[in-house]
Amino acid sequence: MSQPRKAKLSASSGPQPSLVTALHIGAGSVSLMVATLDPDGTLRPIDFLEQPAPLARDIFRSGEVSSTTTERIVSIIKGYQKSLAELGLDPHSITRAVATNILSEATNHETVMNRIRIACGLRISTIDDGEMTRLIYLKTRRRLNHLPAMRKNTTLVVHVGPGNTRALLFQEGRITRYTSYRLGTHRTREAVEESHAEGTTLLRVIREHASGNLAQLRFDYSDLTIEGLVLIGYEIQSVARPLNKGSKSCTLKSLRQFTAETSTLSDVEAVKRFQLDYQTAEALLPALEINLAIAETLQLPEVHIPNSEYEQGLLHDLLVSRELTETFAEEVLRSARILADRYQSDPGHGEHVGRLCTRFFNELHDLHQLTPHDALLLQVAAILHEVGTYVSPRAHHKHSEYIILNSEIFGLDRLDVTLVALVARYHRHSGPRLDHPAYAALSTDDRIRVSKLAALLRVADALERTHDQRVSSIEIHRDPRKLHIRLPGLADAAVERLAMASKADLFQQVFGLTVVIDEDN
Repeated sequence: MSQPRKAKLSASSGPQPSLVTALHIGAGSVSLMVATLDPDGTLRPIDFLEQPAPLARDIFRSGEVSSTTTERIVSIIKGYQKSLAELGLDPHSITRAVATNILSEATNHETVMNRIRIACGLRISTIDDGEMTRLIYLKTRRRLNHLPAMRKNTTLVVHVGPGNTRALLFQEGRITRYTSYRLGTHRTREAVEESHAEGTTLLRVIREHASGNLAQLRFDYSDLTIEGLVLIGYEIQSVARPLNKGSKSCTLKSLRQFTAETSTLSDVEAVKRFQLDYQTAEALLPALEINLAIAETLQLPEVHIPNSEYEQGLLHDLLVSRELTETFAEEVLRSARILADRYQSDPGHGEHVGRLCTRFFNELHDLHQLTPHDALLLQVAAILHEVGTYVSPRAHHKHSEYIILNSEIFGLDRLDVTLVALVARYHRHSGPRLDHPAYAALSTDDRIRVSKLAALLRVADALERTHDQRVSSIEIHRDPRKLHIRLPGLADAAVERLAMASKADLFQQVFGLTVVIDEDN
């Protein structure tokens, strides 16, 4: 892509669906998508703009973003804002405005963010690991019916990004494992730059640089027979068509030959041959060699590389990634269950508390005013609230917080994981306090979310005090001062009443209602 791709922005006559926008400051470019959002929720991209900016080169070369690159990014965004204004859109109200997660590695990342905010009037958020896994998941799910590899029993989807590589294991179409590695295209490019190697010698240097992460990947999946490998990423997808040659897959032999041939090209020659920008051309060879090494490590005869445009797909998914579909929510809960199993947490107890939480969440929605995403976080917290017993039953709520904070849960970003960890911590003993560092570090709104979710979890957990699922049904009603709970079919609720007396204090503090377990008459 030697020239910025740009679609002319124009407004047609007649009734228009609502317009939404996504801006991405990526590793090597800044891109913008304008899309229509139909009344039925369908997202239809109508315009796409992209211009190169050497963000990753700066970060991995010097550890900071240069003022020249910062001002280029600002200039590109201002140009995009002018186009949005011509459409009649508010140039300062972009629906999603995000930056690649590698920006957080720059020592001056806050300065860069502030400069963009001051110059362009935009708040840019950084894509973290949880958001990136959501995007990879959405990209993969869209192609489940189009990629033969995804219909196999055990398929690994590998995303080699600018700074990190992520692997999602699908078994029979469901995610069962997720791993990440500090290995990326631009990170590798800058790491091997000082070797001054060329051609096949450069390929060998890249392979040696990646060897540790490749060994870890081999170990992480050594217990499985991988039947299909799907490779996604900006650089690998930019040359998907010449690699696939009209087929739905690329043989390992073809990938190896293509990589060897590309190693003989200069960056300028790669730009001309593959119609790339210079930032992509610089990272192309590391991308090819890393992906080839992964395929060889897993001993697969062919790989599957989507022909679609990576960046356009990313922008599309940025606009829908927070809409948690039922399938996606199931994958998040599956990841939580895998984590709970790893720490030998009682699955029957966690699941039952989760069901009770769902009942309270739904019945009391007008009281707590939380979102479906919060409901998912509550479910995850219910599943994981006792993982700390793996360390010790004593103070296990604190151990649960530590374990969750230091774990990866598919589909949840760092803030989500922090909220889950705190809700799990507060399922017993003390409620939220400002002398708890993780809680104090949250915004006021997020502290309120934690308090509400923890209050619901504590009430649900009190009804499962015996860990034997005695409470099979509940009836809930409220008066101005009390939340009344009736437990049909439970002859003696003495244990639950005792537990509620110690756990319902937070509910009363947060919602102003005393929780009462009524007699089952």
